[in-house]
Amino acid sequence: MDRETPLVPTVHGGLLDRVGALWVLLTARPLSLYAASVLRIGYGLLYLTFLLREFPHRDEIWGPDSPWKPALAEQLFDQTGWNSILTLSESRVYFELCYVMALVTSALFTLGWRTRLMSVLFAVVVISFHARAIFMTDGGDNLVLLMVLYLVLTACGRRWSLDARRHRLRTARAADAPQPVRGFHAQHVTEARVTLTTVVHNCGMLIIAAQVCFLYGSAGLYKVQGSTWGGGTALHYALNLELFQPWPALSHLVDEFPMVIAIASYVTVLVQVAFPFVLFGRLKYPVLTVLLGMHIGIAVLMGLPLFSGAMIVADAVFLPDRFYTFLSLLCRRAARHLGVRPETRQASGSGPVPAQVGPETPASEYRAVRGG
Repeated sequence: MDRETPLVPTVHGGLLDRVGALWVLLTARPLSLYAASVLRIGYGLLYLTFLLREFPHRDEIWGPDSPWKPALAEQLFDQTGWNSILTLSESRVYFELCYVMALVTSALFTLGWRTRLMSVLFAVVVISFHARAIFMTDGGDNLVLLMVLYLVLTACGRRWSLDARRHRLRTARAADAPQPVRGFHAQHVTEARVTLTTVVHNCGMLIIAAQVCFLYGSAGLYKVQGSTWGGGTALHYALNLELFQPWPALSHLVDEFPMVIAIASYVTVLVQVAFPFVLFGRLKYPVLTVLLGMHIGIAVLMGLPLFSGAMIVADAVFLPDRFYTFLSLLCRRAARHLGVRPETRQASGSGPVPAQVGPETPASEYRAVRGG
């Protein structure tokens, strides 16, 4: 018994260490700021392209001439709990104004102008258009809807945005100005606001990652139950569906290689089931590459660009910030070779979220970032 007694505080100490490590992970620094910006740009640009593409057909899909009348939509909303700003009036002028505002909101959200406000307005736009023609949506629309709701929680305007540029210019102008002396309570309120914003951002990014893992894992497990996927013939049947043949000749050409189709079927199931288990190792990079090729194939062969684009953008959340900083470095070098002189200073972001630091940051520099 005497030898077993010291194990009790050891177990409690290990649990406290894990809780402390989790707390530090959530509060120390904002995670994946570049990935959050990629999600913002990707989904904003994707939805803006979608609205522009459907512009000639907007009235038949969401407008007053839609077969699904606003009165029918209101009856459905009473049962499902959905809502839409498009059903507030049946006026054509009101609908056109809403459509123009949706285009403007999508563009400003993509550019990262007043991102906190635009993220909320963009979520309202996506919810309204999704609910107005809910029977015309697919998996891609559902994923975009979920992601824009999660992005409201994140600091997705801290990188590659107009907000980041404005904050960088403001910081440069105020570098030589005397700093105002803050009171004790004001300083603590500021620190609490920074910590709260960081926690909400990190939780939002973790929710996005968990959503993508659940999506791939459930899709893979669902495929395992089907005999066509087990037999390697599922893609053969998908290629011969007239509804998903934007280019029938191309679909028939690919269908002439049954061995390739069988291998692609097995690889699809394998990478989807294994996806949640390879995220913490280097194996995730070849898996993400295979998924990228799979989504490009779906967009081209099955004519589902919105779904494929939404999935490709969602996969970007698993790429580390050093990958995006490396891409930024390549872009600056390419611009320098082309004779363009880009700004060399890195955007420090905007908003109350503290600057991002990495594991290699010295302790003294980290405390300076946190204001300690």
